[in-house]
Amino acid sequence: MVIAVRNGGLRTVPNVAVTVDSFSYASNYPELAANRRPVWVIERGPGLRANPPVESEEVSQGGSGQTAYVDTWALGPLAPGRIRIFSWHVVAVKPGVHVVHYSVAAGLAGKTKARATRGALQGRFAVYIAGVPPRTYVDPNTGKVVTGSAPPPPAP
Repeated sequence: MVIAVRNGGLRTVPNVAVTVDSFSYASNYPELAANRRPVWVIERGPGLRANPPVESEEVSQGGSGQTAYVDTWALGPLAPGRIRIFSWHVVAVKPGVHVVHYSVAAGLAGKTKARATRGALQGRFAVYIAGVPPRTYVDPNTGKVVTGSAPPPPAP
């Protein structure tokens, strides 16, 4: 998932941030340790990766944009006229139609207020997650992934 944020103002935004509140849903299934369940699992969030990589066991490759705020990523100052790209590498885990909601902020502490000159500082879009992946196979002659069922092997 990719969200591009452009600073259309005349001043530098101190710490451009995006909040996405739709990576999980609340379940009321009894006896859960936590009621938040994933719609998508984030394999890598926005921001640069450590180079060289941190020498520890990675559970999640978060990217450098992670914040202490739930579901919020920040990528630092954004100069006037510049664009910052927020990119999440996600894996879908809950089939169905889901609506992704996001909002953009100029900072994390609430002291800096962002205003929209055109459009909104928030948005949403619908996504359909299929219950099963499409049937594919690797063509042994080309090495390319092909949609459909693999042909039967040649007779001996």
